[in-house]
Amino acid sequence: MSKDLKARSLFDPAILLPAARDAVLKLDPRQLLRNPVIFVTEVVAAVVTIFFLRDLVTHPAEAVFSGQIAIWLWFTVLFATFAEAVAEGRGRAQAESLKKTKSELIARRLLPDGRTDTIAASRLKIGDIVLVAAGELIPGDGEVIEGVASVNESAITGESAPVIRESGGDRSAVTGGTQVLSDEIKVRITVAPGSSFVDRMIALIEGAQRQKTPNEIALSILLSGLTLIFLFVCVAIWGLAGYSGTVLSITVLAALLVTLIPTTIGGLLSAIGIAGMDRLVRFNVIATSGRAVEAAGDVDTLLLDKTGTITFGNRMASDFLPAPGVSAHDLAEAALLASLSDETPEGRSVVALATGEFGIASTPRSFDATIAFTAETRLSGVDLGTRRLRKGAVDAVLRFAGVSDQEVPADFRRAVDQIARTGGTPLAVADGSRLLGVIHLKDVVKPGIKERFAALRAMGIRTVMVTGDNPVTAAAIASEAGVDDYLAQATPEDKLAYIRREQQGGRLIAMCGDGTNDAPALAQADVGVAMQTGTQAAREAANMVDLDSSPTKLIEIVEIGKQLLMTRGSLTTFSIANDVAKYFAIIPALFVATYPALDALNIMRLASPQSAILSAVIFNALIIVALIPLALRGVSYSPAGAAALLRRNLLIYGLGGLVLPFAGIKVIDLAVAALHLV
Repeated sequence: MSKDLKARSLFDPAILLPAARDAVLKLDPRQLLRNPVIFVTEVVAAVVTIFFLRDLVTHPAEAVFSGQIAIWLWFTVLFATFAEAVAEGRGRAQAESLKKTKSELIARRLLPDGRTDTIAASRLKIGDIVLVAAGELIPGDGEVIEGVASVNESAITGESAPVIRESGGDRSAVTGGTQVLSDEIKVRITVAPGSSFVDRMIALIEGAQRQKTPNEIALSILLSGLTLIFLFVCVAIWGLAGYSGTVLSITVLAALLVTLIPTTIGGLLSAIGIAGMDRLVRFNVIATSGRAVEAAGDVDTLLLDKTGTITFGNRMASDFLPAPGVSAHDLAEAALLASLSDETPEGRSVVALATGEFGIASTPRSFDATIAFTAETRLSGVDLGTRRLRKGAVDAVLRFAGVSDQEVPADFRRAVDQIARTGGTPLAVADGSRLLGVIHLKDVVKPGIKERFAALRAMGIRTVMVTGDNPVTAAAIASEAGVDDYLAQATPEDKLAYIRREQQGGRLIAMCGDGTNDAPALAQADVGVAMQTGTQAAREAANMVDLDSSPTKLIEIVEIGKQLLMTRGSLTTFSIANDVAKYFAIIPALFVATYPALDALNIMRLASPQSAILSAVIFNALIIVALIPLALRGVSYSPAGAAALLRRNLLIYGLGGLVLPFAGIKVIDLAVAALHLV
């Protein structure tokens, strides 16, 4: 996700111009069926337009009135579809984007004459041989036929520790999208495009469906119910008019229906979603779905991938454990010197810890020999005079030092076991045959995360860590991070199944992840938040991307979601209260000639029945525009009880919804009469 999107204004022409085109396309009744209020408004607009065309031929004088009604009805529908088009224009198709990303992966294919050519990974065939060097991504699923390398598979498996992949044996299989950390390998492609791991992720993403939120379902039922009720009301009014001898045209009845059904909230729903997305941008979160922002307000459970989300992703040096008779400073200095030629993330973290904790300078020095880290030796080091400093895997260092298992000092063995029990990785350091100590490598939990999880718990949100790591490592990280529960050795299918079980129990799930293995779960979750530092697959599957890669950003996301729900509830109250005023504006004006007693209710004293109808239709359209600033700004959120929120809603938006239409319709009626529009 580019930073340009973050800086782009909500009303940037790059967003608005395509949205204007899409707004017209969304007039397709099959799309508008999802919004029953606006669908009915479109049907009514079409009916009034037909009668306008008829009036042009048969009753030109009446065409002025019916034409104005038709214009304002179409304005209402187009605004609603335009707002929705803007919201959807900020998103991208998940599976299609993932497929595009996959096709952009480049491979160095080995030709029969020994030369190499560069092609798109999607063009590789079974049997093709590719070269992959340190820092490059493996372009497809296959097997190593030559060489040995350290490979970072965390984006696929969730396991943070790099693995060794080499030709022959049971460690030769490699997965497309994983990164080679050291050395160079030759890989024979064994899986055809369309059947790889990434393709399996695409299939799972396409099969994932987000459920509607309880609030969304409740509002849909309410809006549909009110629309049906007012449809019956208008039919009853038509019958009453016929019985009393009052003449009501289809145009008048159609306009009456639109003014009474809750078009205000129907037209503002998408605008409210846009506002939530826009507010998220201020917190460095890009949302591609207004519905996801809304769902965040009702989230019950938060699932977080461990590697790269709760932790930094690469295992980093966190402590030096010196052997007896060796100071921590001497161990740190030896570890730094032995790591200067190790360009892996782990090697660089050893240098960073030694320079940061002990202030040891890492300036270049002149060495007798430099031993670079390779996946085959699993060692790095230097020869400096009589010193032969080595750092690496414990068994490799013991072999270099000529120390058998029986000769390993008890304190050294205890340090190695202690690190392994906490889920870390021990690295040994030796000077010739002398063991200097152990370096503790571990997934470092991001700072301040425990306090943030406590805040989520206070908001009633349960946190669950999901990881491909073994249970020992998972338990250690879960305890340090302060999550409520964890799921260890989780496959992509396990994560997906867990989310679906929770959703079937009526809970709304948020998922934070950064790897390709998280993509299906991010697609299935009601709120999928991908880390910006994660893989492209994860970012495309999610409906939100956190540019700061902070897993506890969900606190701000939930607050904005609750604000969105409050805004929608407030405007729904306002919309329904509007109808009471419209009754007083329209019904007395329509029937006062037939039933003079209704004159007592004609408190607005509108110019004529036609003026009353046109003024109400114009107000009905303009109030949507007038409320856009409130919809975009949102109702201020502060934790409070349901009773207090209800009282505030009724007082401000209920009373406001009653009073404002009286003044607004009267002012418009005066303008209509002054301009002789009817």
